[in-house]
Amino acid sequence: MKKSHLLLFLCLLAINCIGQKKITDKHITYQQERMVFKQWDADKFTPKPGFLGLNPEYWITWALHPNYPRTDLRPLGPVGPQTQRLLFAAAMQNSDNTYKLHADTLRNTAISEAVNYSGALSAADPLWQIYYRKEFNDLLNFTDSDLLSGLTLAEQNYLFSTGLYGWYMEESKALLERLQLARTTSIDRGSRIIAYHRMLDEYRSLRAVWEMKKSKTKTYLKIKGVAEKLRSETSSPMISRSDIQIADDILKKSKL
Repeated sequence: MKKSHLLLFLCLLAINCIGQKKITDKHITYQQERMVFKQWDADKFTPKPGFLGLNPEYWITWALHPNYPRTDLRPLGPVGPQTQRLLFAAAMQNSDNTYKLHADTLRNTAISEAVNYSGALSAADPLWQIYYRKEFNDLLNFTDSDLLSGLTLAEQNYLFSTGLYGWYMEESKALLERLQLARTTSIDRGSRIIAYHRMLDEYRSLRAVWEMKKSKTKTYLKIKGVAEKLRSETSSPMISRSDIQIADDILKKSKL
C-alpha cells in the first residue's frame, strides 16, 4: 500500500514538472520580436517555403495571408500606430506652441494699445515724465504769490484794478482744463502728445504776455508818478509851461 502511494506521488510530481516546462516556439519568438523591437525581416518568417515552395507547413500557415510577411506591423515601426501617435502628438504640441505664441502676441499688442490709449496711464508716459510735466509745472501748481512775485503793492493793485490779473487767471484755468482733459481722455498717444505740444506753445505765449504786462505796469506807474509830480509843480500860478515841455520832462525823468 505504501509503494502504491509513493508511485502515485512520483507520477504526480513528474506530471507537474512536465506542465511547468517552458515551451519555446521559434515561430512565436520571431513574431514577438518583430512586433516589438526587432527589424521587420521577411526572411525570418517560418515555416519556410522549402525546396521549390513545396513545404506543406508553409502553405498551411501562409496561404491565406500571403502579404503578412511583407507588412510591417510593429507599433514603433516607421509607419506603426504608436509612431503615428507620437508624430501626431508632436504636431499638436507644435500647433499649441504656435497658437500660444499668437495669443501672447495678441495679448502684448492689446496691452500696448491699452497703454497707448488709456487716459488712466497717461501719467506714466515717459515723454510726460521727462519733459512735459516739468514744462507745465507752473500751470499745474501756480499760486497768487508766484504770479505776483517781484511786484510792489501798487503794481499789484494796478493789475487787479485793470482786470489784467483776472484775464490771466481765466486764460490759465481754461488752458489747465484742456490739459487735464487731454491727460484723462482715452485717445491715441500720438494725438495726446500733439495736444501737449500745442498747449505748451499756448502756455508759453500766455506767460510771455503776462510778463510783458507786468513789466509795462512798472513803466506805466513810473510815468504816472512823474506826470503827477510835474502836474503838481505846474499847478502853481507862478509857473506856466506848455504841454510839450511837460511831456519832454516826463520822458526824460522816466528814463532815469
